[in-house]
Amino acid sequence: MPRLSRLSLPLRRRSMQGLGLLLVGSVAAALPGVAAAQEWPTKPIRFVVPYPPGGPLDQVARALAEKLREPLGQPVVVENRTGAGGNIGADLVAKSAPDGYSIVMGAVATHAINPYLFAKMPYDANRDFAPVTRVATVPNVLVLNPDTADRLGIRSVADLIRYARANPGKLNYASGGNGSAGHLAGELFKAQAGVSMVHIPYAGAAPAQLGLLSGQTDLMFDNLASAAPQIRAGKLKGFAVTTTERSNFFPELPTVADSGLKGFDISTWFGIFAPAGTPKPIVDRLYGEFAKVLATPDLRERLARLGADATPLPPDAFGRFVRAEQTKYERIVKASGARVD
Repeated sequence: MPRLSRLSLPLRRRSMQGLGLLLVGSVAAALPGVAAAQEWPTKPIRFVVPYPPGGPLDQVARALAEKLREPLGQPVVVENRTGAGGNIGADLVAKSAPDGYSIVMGAVATHAINPYLFAKMPYDANRDFAPVTRVATVPNVLVLNPDTADRLGIRSVADLIRYARANPGKLNYASGGNGSAGHLAGELFKAQAGVSMVHIPYAGAAPAQLGLLSGQTDLMFDNLASAAPQIRAGKLKGFAVTTTERSNFFPELPTVADSGLKGFDISTWFGIFAPAGTPKPIVDRLYGEFAKVLATPDLRERLARLGADATPLPPDAFGRFVRAEQTKYERIVKASGARVD
């Protein structure tokens, strides 16, 4: 066995010391996120809703906040920051400290539609956020004014397509405004069905529905939650839901995809985002707590009254879902020509 020189022992000791320092440095670098997660939360969490008080997202956010107080041991305070189609509230969280104390109830508009609808965005929907979880999805539903449907002999989606193809430009459809989910659903329908219909934008979904109820317009891709009472009362005629699966709330309604437009899929969804750079252990803890709350019967019942299904996704899966939605809406928005300057 060769003898070690006097020089080799100090060198070996120095090498081992260097390796030890490297390992200590690596562990120390990883500790801030772990330590932060172990201590978190030590103060109230701000939960930004980028839409007005009283709306569906606000109602859900407040229900979630109430449920999270006990498991987190801190208040979750809902804060409404409205404007610019949800961009103002989303931007507030995008520019907040990535410490787990600011989260936002993002939606299909803030993270999948607005990036292609607005000429200038204050944030990058991917780079500036850490996806936490999807909360729920709400189908849209194709509805017609019953008198219009009877007068034109339209009793199914197939009838509607046949009539629209034979009478280009004679039908019109209402929406809550240029670039709204209802507008883009109509544009996708036109493109896949190969029909021409006139878009009538209103200043919001509620006025658009009133226009349809009064017979000012012929049809609309409405949010199922807001359309459901009118369908049940016979004031609107429901034809199909816009998701790939039937709704649990109107199982008798087929999907648009099953009615002849294969692959048609439009829904309103919303979910939780934190600022980019939020430590992964905190993001994972947030996801776990939200998922538990979304599994409770009373929360699911509350969502059901809004026509929504609880559909939580883990952070990575939610991120992939958002990117897929962006790809879809980029194409639809460009085809529609909708733009907000």
